[in-house]
Amino acid sequence: MKTGTGYSGPSVRDNLLVLHHRIGDEEIVECFAADTAKPIWRYAYASHFIDPYGYNNGPRSTPLLTENRCYAFGAEGKLVCLDLKTGKLLWQRDTSADWNVPAAFFGVGSSPILENDRLLVMVGGQPNSGIVAFEPETGKTLWVSVGEKNWDGQPMIGWPGQRKVKWQAWEKQASYSTPVACTIHGRRQVLCLMRQGLVSLNPTNGEVNFNFWFRSQVTESVNAMNPVVVDDLILISGAYYKIGSVLLRVRPDGKGVEEVWRNTVLELHWSTPIYHDGFLFAFSGRNEPDASFRCVELKSGRLMWERAERWRPHSTDQPSVYGRGACILADGRLIVLGEGGLLGLFRLSAEKPEELSRFQVPQLHYPCWAAPVLSKQKLYLRSEDRLVCLNLSRP
Repeated sequence: MKTGTGYSGPSVRDNLLVLHHRIGDEEIVECFAADTAKPIWRYAYASHFIDPYGYNNGPRSTPLLTENRCYAFGAEGKLVCLDLKTGKLLWQRDTSADWNVPAAFFGVGSSPILENDRLLVMVGGQPNSGIVAFEPETGKTLWVSVGEKNWDGQPMIGWPGQRKVKWQAWEKQASYSTPVACTIHGRRQVLCLMRQGLVSLNPTNGEVNFNFWFRSQVTESVNAMNPVVVDDLILISGAYYKIGSVLLRVRPDGKGVEEVWRNTVLELHWSTPIYHDGFLFAFSGRNEPDASFRCVELKSGRLMWERAERWRPHSTDQPSVYGRGACILADGRLIVLGEGGLLGLFRLSAEKPEELSRFQVPQLHYPCWAAPVLSKQKLYLRSEDRLVCLNLSRP
């Protein structure tokens, strides 16, 4: 079906599908029947966001659904809580008005999460409100954390010389990564890959457990992948100026990390790798011409195989490849969506890339930057302005 613009992925719960998109001067949170696309409700509010780099002006964050509520975070920082069954507005916060938030490069792109009865949102406020915890029922602020207090004076790891962070009031904090809740060494924590790097928080009170500088030296750069957690290991990665990836091991006291390895075997731009049985499967590369699909051993950072996906979206004579893509793991297979709408199925193999099938979805076009969503054997795929549902069940 035709949709408004945006890069937000669809969210599905039971037989309800919620899409956040933009039509004209409105951002719209819209609910459909997941099996038929029949409209159920819509909630709209004014939006004047213009992407400064010429990308589309729709929302980038994906709605969060609970049993009875929908939380959506717009490109300008408007956070709304809606009744999931009716679309009625329950509360809203304008984070750009409530906090001092420097303008982001591409608008707001981190999605909210729920943890320990807190709604956690990467607001990016100055000087110390990078992450804000809200009461899910009312929208009341519970705590704020991350910023000058935890970053000022910290070593700028990976940068030349013995530089330390000198905090600036104009410093952008928000990234395009969504916080990840996890348990490491028996302690519940939330990992936030901010623009400056990785921060671990106590979700109850926002106390900082540790931080680790991880940022490209290029000013116009972003962090966008979600941290990958395996036992006491954390992988983070970026795609600007050879920043590459680093694998961190959390110390037993939970108050710091040590580097296991650092290299450029993975340069992850906006998609998060799939981990399975000791290996990472991911699309590496900042731009379409340097994209490759790779398998990397997690604990060593060793490249197991690479499949080049070099492609130019506006060229008519390029082979049908995935470019940069996103993948999900289902039923022992990798479902891959390339940014030009090419859908593929791969075997999970650390020995070589094994493509089982491929299909160019005719309704989709570049850019397809939202990851595939699978629910009840139905696969939902989104391009910039269209949503497609494929039935994967056997006849």
